[in-house]
Amino acid sequence: MRVTRYLASAGLVLALGAPAAFAHPLDGLTAEEYQKINRILRDEKVVDDNTLYPLIELKEPAKAAALSWKDGDKPLDREAKVQLTSPEGFKEAVVNITTGKVESTTPIKGQPMVLFTEFMDALAGALQNPEMVAGLKKRGLTPEQAFCLPLTAGNFFTEEYKNSRLMKVPCYRVPEGSNYYAKPIEGLFAVYDIGKKKVLKVIDTGAIDGPKDNWGYTEKEVGAREPLRPQMNMAKLSQEGGPNYKINGTHLDWDIWRFNFRVDKRPGLVLSNLDVKDGDTWRSVIYQSHLSEVFVPYMDPTEGWYWRTYMDSGEYGFGLFLSPLRAGVDCPSYATFLPATIADDKGNPLTIPNAICVFERSIGDPAWRHFEVFAQTPDKPLPAEGRPATELVVRTASEVGNYDYLMDYRLQQDGQIRIMIGATGLDAVKGVASTSMDDATAAADTAHGTLIAPNLVAANHDHYFNFRIDFDVDQPVNHFGTMDIVPSKVDPKNPRRSMWEVQHTMPKTEMEARYQLSAMKPRYFMISDPSRKGYLGQEPGWMIHHGDVAYGPFDFAKDPPMKRNAYIEYSVWNTVYDPDQQYAGGKFAMQSDGSDTLPEWVKANKPLMGKDIVTWFTAGFHHIPRMEDWPVMSTEWKTIHIEPHNFFAHNPALTIRDAQ
Repeated sequence: MRVTRYLASAGLVLALGAPAAFAHPLDGLTAEEYQKINRILRDEKVVDDNTLYPLIELKEPAKAAALSWKDGDKPLDREAKVQLTSPEGFKEAVVNITTGKVESTTPIKGQPMVLFTEFMDALAGALQNPEMVAGLKKRGLTPEQAFCLPLTAGNFFTEEYKNSRLMKVPCYRVPEGSNYYAKPIEGLFAVYDIGKKKVLKVIDTGAIDGPKDNWGYTEKEVGAREPLRPQMNMAKLSQEGGPNYKINGTHLDWDIWRFNFRVDKRPGLVLSNLDVKDGDTWRSVIYQSHLSEVFVPYMDPTEGWYWRTYMDSGEYGFGLFLSPLRAGVDCPSYATFLPATIADDKGNPLTIPNAICVFERSIGDPAWRHFEVFAQTPDKPLPAEGRPATELVVRTASEVGNYDYLMDYRLQQDGQIRIMIGATGLDAVKGVASTSMDDATAAADTAHGTLIAPNLVAANHDHYFNFRIDFDVDQPVNHFGTMDIVPSKVDPKNPRRSMWEVQHTMPKTEMEARYQLSAMKPRYFMISDPSRKGYLGQEPGWMIHHGDVAYGPFDFAKDPPMKRNAYIEYSVWNTVYDPDQQYAGGKFAMQSDGSDTLPEWVKANKPLMGKDIVTWFTAGFHHIPRMEDWPVMSTEWKTIHIEPHNFFAHNPALTIRDAQ
């Protein structure tokens, strides 16, 4: 089948990476280390030839040990957390790579992320099922004319989810061009247990006439549909003389910034030890930041759609689905392209080429400027004083099903940090009878989405991106507080009748430190160092200035998908540092029940004062599809905006050299 060949061929671009020595305790696992993990587990008879590995990731050393480690110190023990299959069920082993020992093996309470092998089993298994074949036949199709897309089925706390590991498998017509999603085979899907490797049932709600258009999006396909625009003189980014950053292994230095980076199979890009230079002094800002979870619930209640409530990071893996970046399209042609090494289903190292790009760019804006009108004279006009703005970008792109997600860390010369998420790719579509809104079926067909092309409706849905940001402003023990814009009490004698002032509030416990954002109640979030006085006596800190957020009218107590992802009820959370609390949706997202999640952790209501605090932020948006989304969506960027607050003595961008 064509799609099987296509998916299998994706593995051809994943090649063994060259062994490399680690340079820092928080560096990602190397190809050599993945191989050694495999040998250790085999030597101790923990695994055999049939064992599969949903996830192998670095077991980070204790934070205090990682912080105290310096270049040239004796290496800390390297350890890995290994999730693996066994005849008794899933287990997790802790492997000490340095000593060559398995330190522990315990049963897993929950379900790890989907294996690529399981994905392929479900794809093939659905098309081999007699009921599925019969359903295709009713639609005038053979299995060879269809490809199926296994999708995680969520958990709705019913009997079918007990003692099972489910995926639901809808299908599409094998494309005649580039678009694999243009012709959904609506009303037919299989329920497949990837643990038992069998179809449990086939749902067939009736055939409809499907879409006829191939909706290809390559230049050749688009040109055959309508005239391409006239050739333009391209505006290009360039950089003479090579980059100003230096990359040593996984350590990067640029301008006033330095940090370490790695890629993990579940969250994708991980930044650690982000420091900023204040004069001649390096000061810490963030110990670690990474994607915690991505939640994409669809708003169509019909049989084939209500269960589409994906946890893209925890169920599939943003690191697993990193795609090679393309020079001149995804990143400037002069960017530095770097590979990323993860483990495959057999625990062997797989290196994704060009998985990360790093580049500087002038954004075409001033970092600052001022034109002084009073300094002008008729015989000597004075130009504006200003400096060009340059930023450093570290970028990855993960293709999870029909969506492509760009993930950026953008560092600016004035101390600002922007975590950016760019959503693009293809809308998820369903086949409908309507070809226009004038049709009698249109109202029913578009009750939960938009008719974006003849016979195609894109369902309404949301995107939520939760990030775990462990600020260490100068040190691990920080204060967390809010700066609220509140009405001032204006003296009745004052001609002004309304003004605002800043109210500083410091929550004492985790439950108090949950926040929703509203333009009607302006609020900024401050993480500061209580042990240090700033240049003018304030607590030096960093501020989450704002971000793109979204809220829905959800029932977080009774609706199973929302109970599993109840962290989206608030955009900002704060917890006391716990190395086991890495992902807001829980360690095991697949068919989770919501009991191991950020909203449950904070019920312990630990005191925050005098503690190492971790901040969690959810950026999100509602997606009401439109015709302009089809056949591919323009990239829509969402942001988490972080900036210094009384941390520096003055604007750090003051010392940028003039462009002239």
